[in-house]
Amino acid sequence: MEHEEQLRSSLFLLTYVLLKRRRDVSSAESQRRTEVQRRIRQRQYFLQRQRRMLMMMMAGGIRSSLRLRTRPWSTTPRTDWWERVVMTEFQPTDWLDKFRMSRETFFYLCDKLRPRLTRQDTTFRMALPVEKRVAVSLWRLATNVEYRIISSLFGVGKSTACKCVRDVCHSIVALLSSEYMHIPSEQELEESAQIFLSERAFPHCVAAVATLHTSIMTPSQNTSDYANPAGWLSVLSQVAVSGRGHFWDVCASFPGGTDPAEILQNSSLWATAEEGGFSPSSTPTFMGTPLKYIMVGELCYPLRTWLITAFREPKRRRRSQASPLSYSQRRFNQHIRRALRVSEEALLKLRGRWQCLSKRNDCGLDVLPTMVLACCILHNICETHQDTFKNEWKDEVAEIEYPQPRPQHKPHPSAPDQCTEAEETRMLFCDYFEQQEQ
Repeated sequence: MEHEEQLRSSLFLLTYVLLKRRRDVSSAESQRRTEVQRRIRQRQYFLQRQRRMLMMMMAGGIRSSLRLRTRPWSTTPRTDWWERVVMTEFQPTDWLDKFRMSRETFFYLCDKLRPRLTRQDTTFRMALPVEKRVAVSLWRLATNVEYRIISSLFGVGKSTACKCVRDVCHSIVALLSSEYMHIPSEQELEESAQIFLSERAFPHCVAAVATLHTSIMTPSQNTSDYANPAGWLSVLSQVAVSGRGHFWDVCASFPGGTDPAEILQNSSLWATAEEGGFSPSSTPTFMGTPLKYIMVGELCYPLRTWLITAFREPKRRRRSQASPLSYSQRRFNQHIRRALRVSEEALLKLRGRWQCLSKRNDCGLDVLPTMVLACCILHNICETHQDTFKNEWKDEVAEIEYPQPRPQHKPHPSAPDQCTEAEETRMLFCDYFEQQEQ
């Protein structure tokens, strides 16, 4: 009995030793295979690295008839079309057609943006020149063509073209907004008031406030919020236009279904105007009454002492029924519609120059506000430099608008107890136009 127990213990010990040895051998074999695979991968890495270096040396040292198969990030883009055609053969009309500005304005813009757009060359490729980055962006803004077309035209990658547009728009807003879109000085206010009086026959007015709708692709979320009153998807921007047709203030971009009055009341334009920022320090007089300069706005905006809108005309049941407005009120509406043409013409020029705001824009909603601001600043630059605006660009906008009607916002229901003083201001203008006819 005792002998059997010793034998059992010996067998158990032998089994344990054999199993342990087998496990150790398996572990050692696994480690050996892992080490062999690691060395193989390391050798393949160094061989691939040597092969890439050799191919780069061959591509840089000799010109072979064979097309070397290199990695995309090490491929040198073609620049023949940009350097030979655009930079040497483009005529003034070509610069206007493709970039919507003159050659002089183009290089002026490049010099202004150079501090922010300059990139350093790397070991594997040369950085894109600032001029080419600006050209890619302006071509996209002016034509709204797809990035793949721009990338094949300029010899850059699709992602590179997209990044150029994003960087240039941000640079324009960051570097040029303080110079070309700011609160006007007293001299600019007086100049704008004189233009409204001489060209629009509307006195004491310095700006017109209007809305801009930009068509977009279907967003991934809250699609119903972007449906405007005309039924198509858009983002809504608010603009204030001076007598010269320059954009003084732009608030972009809200879902197309947003009430314009809400945008106005939450914008910097409202805060600045309420504090008298759009009027000289010494209040001018109008009709013998001290009155700060005013703006004219569409019916969708509330009536304020600094923002005058037309008289709201109730709907008539029959066409033959007489208008409930008096002759003086109808005459005032005619004059204010004439003054609002300043904003209509400025927006038409804006959309004609930069068709990314007319055609359906496929950029992300995070980029679109910056793009709208950049286009408005570029419009001011072109107008300041007196670049030619072609009438055929207006025809292109009209063709786009034909199947896509312009949204008409509902008139703002101004409360009588909140606009008594504003009504008195509006009646002053009615009295002025009545005196002009006598």
